[in-house]
Amino acid sequence: MAGIHEYMSRHHELCDGIFGRAKKAATGNDWAGTERDCKAFLQQINQHIDAEENLLFPAFEDKTGMTGGPTQVMRMEHAQLRELFEEMLAAIGGKEADRYLRNADLVAALLHEHNMKEENILYPMLDNLLGAEAAGLLAQVEDMLA
Repeated sequence: MAGIHEYMSRHHELCDGIFGRAKKAATGNDWAGTERDCKAFLQQINQHIDAEENLLFPAFEDKTGMTGGPTQVMRMEHAQLRELFEEMLAAIGGKEADRYLRNADLVAALLHEHNMKEENILYPMLDNLLGAEAAGLLAQVEDMLA
């Protein structure tokens, strides 16, 4: 069975693939494709964020006692991303390719850095801290992302 690190990293890849299709569609002024793929991306990434904020981060905080550390930074970055997501949706509504692509580039840059922190620090720490408990938490995450 995959651990939290492996599972969540694969989900990052899934989200990145959908996001890339939306960006490609916007580059070609394919607004139906942009809207379809952007909404699919947002559904996946918002579920991912919800799983982190409601399951993974609290588990990390419970095990480490740290509530003002890495999970606080991750939550702030999630809030920044959500603002950019709204900008992307508004750009789709107005069929504004430059606005969409500008915000998509900001999302891509922020997500890259954000995901690296999670994949290189947070997720491996969770697997190590939780040990046998990780399987039960991962099952809950899988349910949220299904």
